Amino acid sequence: MKPIKFTKEETKAIVGEIQDYFREELDQPIGAIPAEMLMMFFVDKMGAYFYNRGLYDAQALIRERMDSLTDEIFGLEQPTKHLR
Repeated sequence: MKPIKFTKEETKAIVGEIQDYFREELDQPIGAIPAEMLMMFFVDKMGAYFYNRGLYDAQALIRERMDSLTDEIFGLEQPTKHLR
């Protein structure tokens, strides 16, 4: 898996979310550098779990859509004397 990289804008937004969480939920201020370090910890140590979950969800969606398409294709089948 390629390393997960965020743009400067994404990093800034994530750091802001972390700072908001610490302030609102933990009543603790956290600076931008520690928040970014925490973000990088999660990216490095847990990013693959989130990435894989996204892949599993995408695979399930594709399977659902393929099943639906298969049903629709069978619905288009014309009657013949030949039985499958």
